[in-house]
Amino acid sequence: MSLVSVVVPVFYNAETLPALYARLCAVAGGLPGTGLELVFVDDGSGDGSLDVLQDLAARDDRVRVLALSRNFGSNAAVLAGLTVARGDCAVVISADLQDPPELIGDLVAAWREGVEVVLAARRTRQDPFVTRVLATAFNRLFRRFVFRDFPPDGFDYLLIDRRVVDIIAALAEKNAYLFGQVMWVGFRRRVIPYDRVERAGGRSRWTAAKKVKYFIDAFTAFSYLPLRLASLLGLVVAAAGMAYALVVVVLRLTYGMPIPGWASLTVIVLVTSGAQLVLAGMLGEYLWRTLDETRSRPAFIVAATYPEVPGARRDPLTGLPAREPASANGAGAEVRVG
Repeated sequence: MSLVSVVVPVFYNAETLPALYARLCAVAGGLPGTGLELVFVDDGSGDGSLDVLQDLAARDDRVRVLALSRNFGSNAAVLAGLTVARGDCAVVISADLQDPPELIGDLVAAWREGVEVVLAARRTRQDPFVTRVLATAFNRLFRRFVFRDFPPDGFDYLLIDRRVVDIIAALAEKNAYLFGQVMWVGFRRRVIPYDRVERAGGRSRWTAAKKVKYFIDAFTAFSYLPLRLASLLGLVVAAAGMAYALVVVVLRLTYGMPIPGWASLTVIVLVTSGAQLVLAGMLGEYLWRTLDETRSRPAFIVAATYPEVPGARRDPLTGLPAREPASANGAGAEVRVG
């Protein structure tokens, strides 16, 4: 019997968790010869989500819960879940019920055919207008400039094989765009379209600040396009400045035209200073992420796991149960995050 781990990042989803659990249980009943492991990762929720998850873990031994010490972000929560997932493959699905759990059967069927990466790509989405516009812009830019085979309307619902899970856990990038990593690792891939529905309850915590960071993380992790644009902007500003200087010299020598200078000098200083600050900001984004990767801080910290294992030793950094030492043949070796 094969085991499928379902990893669910949770952030203020107390209203939808009972319904999600019930639908996942129904899915498990429709997968003969397949066991289901449900890994919920509470990413610092403050609405009672953890209480709901603790109750589920107490009633169902298929449920495992990680409670992170604070909000580390959706990508870190997914990484935490993948790190502890024990399945032969892992499914990542949101907790807000916008993505149908019933599609897991199709994802598993494709995996059984030998496909290591199965993407559930949005065909339509019932989200607010501004969210749709921003998401469309991001997905099209990412497809155009980073991965040409990236689904046009994006994805965050997927199944990956055990080998892919281990590779992503080993990467352990702190400002990772996990779904870009899934595209980067390669392997055989299949896309299954579906229609994304409205939220079943609660409200989205996907703030403008988080969207901006998400955008920057995605492009700085997989593309040097911002740096190329910065170089191009610098060349354009420099060329414009040289052309303007040449015009001034010609007018002065040919026509003896007086050049007062104050207004033109002010414009030049403002334009060039603004361009320099933009370039410095772009470089800073890359340098900050490089600095962050050199630190020994883990991508996430687990405050508690449910069900708790009495007397279990924990990794002092991540808070996960301590890894068992590898045996002579390499069995038991695991990847440490951070």
